[in-house]
Amino acid sequence: MKTYRKELRFNTPHRRDFVNITTDVEHCLKESGIQEGLILVNAMHITASVFINDHESGLHHDFEVFLEKLAPEKPYHQYRHNTYEDNADAHLKRTIMGREVVVAITQGALDLGPWEQIFYGEFDGMRKKRVLVKIIGNI
Repeated sequence: MKTYRKELRFNTPHRRDFVNITTDVEHCLKESGIQEGLILVNAMHITASVFINDHESGLHHDFEVFLEKLAPEKPYHQYRHNTYEDNADAHLKRTIMGREVVVAITQGALDLGPWEQIFYGEFDGMRKKRVLVKIIGNI
C-alpha cells in the first residue's frame, strides 16, 4: 500500500468562485503512480468546498442563485457569526456544498462518470486557501 499527499493552493479573485480542479487532481494521481485505490480531495478551510458536478456555466450560475437564496450574503447583521467577520453565509454555503469528495482509482485513472468533474468552490475568497489531495492504493 502506497500513500501520497499534496496541497493545492488557491487565491480566487472573487468572493465566490467555482474552479475546475479535475486536471490538477489527475496530475497528482499521475505523480503518485498509484493504479488502484482511492483519492480524497478536501477543502482545508471552513468557507470553501470540494464537490463533483458538471462543468457547465449555466449550472454554475444556478448554484450561485440557489446558494444565495438559501444563505444570502447580505444583510450582514442577519447572522450572529458576523460580529468580527462578514462571512457567515460562506460557512453555510460550504455546509450545503460539502467538504470533500472521494473518487475510486481504476487502472491509474479517476473513475468518474461521463460528465463528472471535480470543483473547488470558494465562498469567501480573495485570500490564500488550500485543498488536500490524499491518495492511498497500490502501484
